[in-house]
Amino acid sequence: MGSREYAEWAPPAALRDAVVCLWSGVAVTDGVTLVLPDACCDLIWELGKGAYVAGPDTGPAPAEAKAGAVTFGVRFRPTAGGPALGLPLSELRDQRVDLADLRPADALRLPGTLDPRTAMTRLLGLAGRLVTDGPPDAAMVHAARRLYDPRQRTETVAAELELSARQFRRRCHETVGYGPKTLQRVLRFRRFVDRIDAGDRDLAMIAAEAGYADQAHLTRECVSLAGLTPAALAGQRSAA
Repeated sequence: MGSREYAEWAPPAALRDAVVCLWSGVAVTDGVTLVLPDACCDLIWELGKGAYVAGPDTGPAPAEAKAGAVTFGVRFRPTAGGPALGLPLSELRDQRVDLADLRPADALRLPGTLDPRTAMTRLLGLAGRLVTDGPPDAAMVHAARRLYDPRQRTETVAAELELSARQFRRRCHETVGYGPKTLQRVLRFRRFVDRIDAGDRDLAMIAAEAGYADQAHLTRECVSLAGLTPAALAGQRSAA
C-alpha cells in the first residue's frame, strides 16, 4: 500500500444538490490505494494525465500512483452523475474512462500539463456547467434517500414514485449506474465504513446498527465490496 495526503472540502453552494465534495490527493510514496464503492462517480484531473471519469464501483478498485502524483476530483452525489454526464451511468460502471472519450471539447481544456491551480478551477467550472445542463433526477434523489434505510423495500419505494419495478430499475441504472438493490447494499456498506473510520471497533454492534442481519452478513458483504474481512478493512483504514 502507498501513502498519500488526501483532503476533502465542501463544494460551492450552487453545486451542493449534485456534488458531495471536492477533493485533492498527493501521493507521498509509490503504491496502491484501495478505492471502495460509495454509490458516487467522480470527475478527476491528474497531473501528467488529464481528465477522466471514475464510474460507480461495485467492488474494490485498486488505484496505483507514483510518488508526487497530484489529483483533483469532483464527487457527484448518488443519482446525480448520470444526468450531469448526459449518459446512462451504467455504461461507466466499474470503469475509468478518459474524458476525451465522453466530452472531447471539455477534455481539451483539461490537459495533464496544466498547473494544479488552473486545473482545479477549470474542473470546477466544468462540473458547474454539467450540473446546470443536467440537474439531478428529483425522483431518484428521493429514492436514494429512502434506500439509505436498509429496512426499506425497493418495491415500496417504486410504488411511492408511481414506477413499475422495471421502470425503477431502468431509472436507477441511468442515474446511479446499477439497480436499486445494489444501491441499497452500497449505502449500507458505506455506513459501516464511516463507523470504522470514526474509530469504532465493535464489529458486532456496527453490523447491527448499520443494518446487517448479523456479523456473518457483514463479513460476506465486506468481502464482496472491499475484498477484505471487516477486521482487515478496519485495520487497513486505521493504519492509513
